[in-house]
Amino acid sequence: MRADDPFLDRYAHGTRAMTASEIRALFAVAARPEIVSLAGGMPFTAALPFDVVGDVVEEVLGKEGAAALQYGSGQGDPRLRDVLVELMRREGIHGSAGDVVVTAGSQQALDLLGRIFCDPGDVIVAEGPSYVGALSAFSQYQVEVRHVRLDDDGLDPDELEAALDRLSREGRRAKFLYTVPNFHNPAGVTLAEERRDRVIEIAARHDLLVLEDNPYGLLGFDSNPPEPLRAREADNVVYLGTISKTFCPGLRIGWALAPPAIRERLILVKEAADLCSSNFAQAVAYRYFAEYPWQETLKELRDVYRERRDAMLESLAEHFPRESGLTWTHPSGGFYL
Repeated sequence: MRADDPFLDRYAHGTRAMTASEIRALFAVAARPEIVSLAGGMPFTAALPFDVVGDVVEEVLGKEGAAALQYGSGQGDPRLRDVLVELMRREGIHGSAGDVVVTAGSQQALDLLGRIFCDPGDVIVAEGPSYVGALSAFSQYQVEVRHVRLDDDGLDPDELEAALDRLSREGRRAKFLYTVPNFHNPAGVTLAEERRDRVIEIAARHDLLVLEDNPYGLLGFDSNPPEPLRAREADNVVYLGTISKTFCPGLRIGWALAPPAIRERLILVKEAADLCSSNFAQAVAYRYFAEYPWQETLKELRDVYRERRDAMLESLAEHFPRESGLTWTHPSGGFYL
C-alpha cells in the first residue's frame, strides 16, 4: 500500500493492509507471450471446442436472447442449478438444486462466506500451504489463519485435532476449516480415504464448519478421488464448485451447495454484492452441460493435464537427482505439484 495514498486514513480497517494481489501478478506474467509460467493455475482453454462454444452462444441468443441479456435471480438460473446438481452427483454428492447458490466463480463464494462468518480477530483453520486466493479473500475480514500440516496423504487429522485443542485452551474457537481435499492447490496431494471420515468426525466434535473447495475433482488422471466430504456429511459442510477448470473460466460460474440456513444468508449477501450473476453466462453454461457431449472434452483435458504432469515429473527427476535432497509430490489429478 502506498505511503503517499491521500485516502489511506479513510479506508476500512480490513482493506488498509491489503497489498498487491498475488493472483493478479501471476496472471500478468502468464499473459506475456515470451513467458512459460509454471506459477499460476491457468486452465488450457486452447483445448476447448471453440466451434461448440460458438454454437452454444448462437443458440442462447437465438432462442432466449432477451431473457439471457436481462437481470436474473440472485440464487442463480434454476436450470443451471439442476445441471450443477447432476455434476455433483457424478462425485457422489446428493444435493438439492434449492440449496445451490450460483456465484462468480468459487472465488466469490469464498468472499461471501468470509463476509457471513468472519469478524476481525476471528480464527479460521486451513491447510499449510493453502490456496492463495482463499487467503486473500479471508484476509480482508481481518482473520487469523492457523495452518495445519499437509503430507502426501493430505490434511493430517492429528495435526487438525491438535490445532483445535490449542485454540480451545486459548479460549478461542475456529469459525471454519477451509480445505481443498482433491488434487490440492498448490500441493497437488489428495486427502486419503481413511482420513476423510476422521476429518468429518473431528469437525463435528469441535462444532467446526467445513468449507470444502473442489475445483479439480473431475480432473482425475487415472481414477476419481474418494467421495467428497459433502457426500459424507450434509449438515456441516459447505461445498464449493466451479466450471472454470472443466469449461470456460471466462464465464465466471461457480457455486456453493450449503445447508439451508447458510444458503439463505448467501443469497442475501450475494444480492447485496452484485444483484445476480450473469444470466447470459449461466445460459451458456446450462446449454453446454445439458445438451452437448462435454464428457468428451473433459477426457481430452484430463489427457492434456496428465501429459503435462508426466513431463514435469520427468524433468524434475532429470534436473534434480535423488542426491540433491529435494522431494516433490506425485499428483493423481488436477493442476499442481
